Amino acid sequence: MAVYSLPDLPYDYGALEPHIAGQIMELHHSKHHQTYVAGTNTALEQLEEARATNKLDTVNQLQKNLAFNLAGHVNHTVFWNNMSPEGGDRPDGELGTAVDEFFGSFDGFRAHYTAAALGIQGSGWSILAWESIGQRLVIEQLYDHQGNLAAGTVPLLMLDMWEHAFYLQYKNVKPDYVAAFWNIVNWPDVAARFEAARTKTSGLITP
Repeated sequence: MAVYSLPDLPYDYGALEPHIAGQIMELHHSKHHQTYVAGTNTALEQLEEARATNKLDTVNQLQKNLAFNLAGHVNHTVFWNNMSPEGGDRPDGELGTAVDEFFGSFDGFRAHYTAAALGIQGSGWSILAWESIGQRLVIEQLYDHQGNLAAGTVPLLMLDMWEHAFYLQYKNVKPDYVAAFWNIVNWPDVAARFEAARTKTSGLITP
């Protein structure tokens, strides 16, 4: 059976400082993300065993474990690439035009995305996504790693609002964390996902 593995970051742990501390990045990537990878592989192994032994009374819980951990792995894989030491500013080209079309302006989009992030109750993610039926950009709030999303939307820009993503540096001052995030957004990566989502696939875009 193929197994999932922890992807390397496209930059050093300290590369996003001062916006995100290297200590946070190291813990977040090497511990938290690794836990989701391991949890995914374990759930898949246990599901295979349940099928092989016909002990399917465990499937309901194992499917929940798989959904949580695999979503955590997917979300973080997108998140790492959504950030760059050379990030910030605002999108241009077709993505910039689409942001203006669907949100009125970049400032309007940024305010909406920020409000979605800060409005999450508990743990979750703020997401800019492409919705293929309506052929439009939408902002979504993802709860935990896998709840509250429309099926088939493609994440383009993801912001982790779990406390482990910011608490060591920003404590409970979430607005400062979200404000710092805008300085490291990797707009070329977001634009590449936007292009692929519109023209190549209706599925998830990962590196």
